[in-house]
Amino acid sequence: MYRIILAVFTSVAIVQPSMAQTFPNRTVRILVPLPPGGSNDLVARIFSERLPATLGQAVIVENRPGGSGNAATEFVAHSAPDGHTLILANTAHVVNAAFFKTLPYDPIKDFSAVTMAYAVAFALVINASIPANTTQEFIAWAKTQEKGVTYASAGVGAPHHLAMEMFQSLTGAKMLHIPYKGAGQFVPEMVAGRVDSVIGAINSLIPHIKAGKLRALAMAGRENPLLPGVPTLASGVPGFDLDNWTGILAPAGTPAPIVQRLNAEFVRVLKSPETAERLIPQGIDIVASTPEYFSDALKVYLAKSGKLVRDAGIKIDQ
Repeated sequence: MYRIILAVFTSVAIVQPSMAQTFPNRTVRILVPLPPGGSNDLVARIFSERLPATLGQAVIVENRPGGSGNAATEFVAHSAPDGHTLILANTAHVVNAAFFKTLPYDPIKDFSAVTMAYAVAFALVINASIPANTTQEFIAWAKTQEKGVTYASAGVGAPHHLAMEMFQSLTGAKMLHIPYKGAGQFVPEMVAGRVDSVIGAINSLIPHIKAGKLRALAMAGRENPLLPGVPTLASGVPGFDLDNWTGILAPAGTPAPIVQRLNAEFVRVLKSPETAERLIPQGIDIVASTPEYFSDALKVYLAKSGKLVRDAGIKIDQ
């Protein structure tokens, strides 16, 4: 029996280095749980352009929107742990655990963290036809609207959803959630006036803010030079605190050498001057962390988002 057990452990020890030595041996897929057009898709395309040169294999982006990101996330969770199938996950990855009664995956146990890649600046933005120039004016206006005020999101559990639910909880404003599959869908609806507001990524909103069709009232995080003079939401709504990040995850059990190789490759692309030139002007802050940092952060954000949802009394949609 001892020899059998020893043989099993020896074979496992041999297999993992062998996988790492031959990785990658086919196309690497990066799943994006959102449709084309948003910041996640933009960064994923940069990865697909820049990674093949050093990986020696094609890198393709596969947009798989729907189900609040759960469909794409479940697919990756159940994929082979060999580094060839990855997901560009955002804050919804852990927030969904608080919004949904059950999930077809565990956001921590079913994944290997590769890198926290970047954070996107979010802002409270309204249609320019709304008679409000400050957050407080918007809150006052919203409370007078008998027909209700609407807000957009990229789906249940998306950062937009959590942010606006927090906003309502702290201000007493009552608003109707209109979930879309991504910014590519809800931004045109906002510009057309079919939805009133959003707390969303500024990169897809700034062109319409500059055109005068949308109005930025406050930054969800710190002030941003791309929107000079726009104050923070916390300054007008004490207690508002939004975490927003995006990172690369692989299926749990991916061998450590492959995770380290992937981390090195993604960090190399993220830290290049060319990437900074494309992302920073769009309000995207590059993080490029270690796998260990991202792994620890996932656990912290899971606990924090769960507490926030419970304390704010946010109801689970599904």
